Amino acid sequence: MLPSKLPFRRPPFGERLRGELGRPVRARTLGSSPRSRVWRAELSGSPVVIKQLVEGPGADERYAREVAALRLASRVRPPVVPALLGTDPDARVLVLEHLEHRPPAEDWIVGYATALARLHAATTSVTVPHGVLDGDLPDWAGPTGADVDSFLGLAQALGVPVPAGVRVELDALVDRLTGTPGHALLHGDPCPGNDMHTADGVRFIDFEQAALGHGIVELAYLRIGFPTCWCATAPAAPLLTAAETAYRTAWRAATGTEVQGDLTDACAGWLLRGDALVQRAHRGTTDQLARIPHDDWRWGTATARQRLAHRLGVVAGAIADTEGITDLGGLGRLATDLRAALLTLPHRLKGRGWGYLPRPSRAVGERPQPSIGPLPARRP
Repeated sequence: MLPSKLPFRRPPFGERLRGELGRPVRARTLGSSPRSRVWRAELSGSPVVIKQLVEGPGADERYAREVAALRLASRVRPPVVPALLGTDPDARVLVLEHLEHRPPAEDWIVGYATALARLHAATTSVTVPHGVLDGDLPDWAGPTGADVDSFLGLAQALGVPVPAGVRVELDALVDRLTGTPGHALLHGDPCPGNDMHTADGVRFIDFEQAALGHGIVELAYLRIGFPTCWCATAPAAPLLTAAETAYRTAWRAATGTEVQGDLTDACAGWLLRGDALVQRAHRGTTDQLARIPHDDWRWGTATARQRLAHRLGVVAGAIADTEGITDLGGLGRLATDLRAALLTLPHRLKGRGWGYLPRPSRAVGERPQPSIGPLPARRP
């Protein structure tokens, strides 16, 4: 980690990239994590952002995904990502356009949804050259049979009877979500904090988990409560409707087609995934749903049980609203009963209504951004 007390330091890219961009005069550390380091620098007097993915498991893959996604998304106009100004693959470094972030409006999820649709559409246009999607971006990975086993195991642990045919419903759901490849450019982690609110609209950053799939699985984030994010929130119904309508309108304008996939299926898919109850570093380490009857833990704005209660309610309500259309009637009844059983467990949040997520206001809908004011004067 770079010492934070140093006001500036030579950025970590090699001579090839240095020659392409012009020699950087100074840089300041903006932040670091176990996965990446970020600097603000000046190149020939212009501000840029330098990001390095640090050594560790999957670092090369995460770097390749981010570079590929930024290049694909660069076709979208007006832009939905910062411009990629240079790369140094050996050092896993990206040099990006510097963006001026503004506090989001109260209805920020509407602009967010519009930008998300335009991002997803970047790889679905007929103008995308043949073969451009090959290589660095994998297909989106949905829930698996193991997730179904874990979910049904939770019902057994809570003493909730599983309606006949639910296993068949869930196996078919998994097949629907993963059986047909999609070509939308998925962010992979479209969370508050990975969106920059600028004077020209929302732009997305941090594409280390980017993939190709159906955009509906990320549109579902708004309804299911940002399942992979520290900031689990739930908008009021009118705002949610406005955001989902904005997404579908922007998608239609960009592609000339209607949004494919079923939003109820997408929400149910996130419900099955116990790993969407913990931070990325803890995913794949244990059966998270098996912990729920005996443990609760807080991550960001909500606890695991609070997140799960919200998802169960969303899925139960969506299935009830589409009765006779969806093939998930048994899951709807199970979700209702599971939520009722979950709300009887001890919890870490006091007061009534603990099973509901906070509204996506500016207070909880935006991770604080680092200060990126002017760099200090150059030392003599």
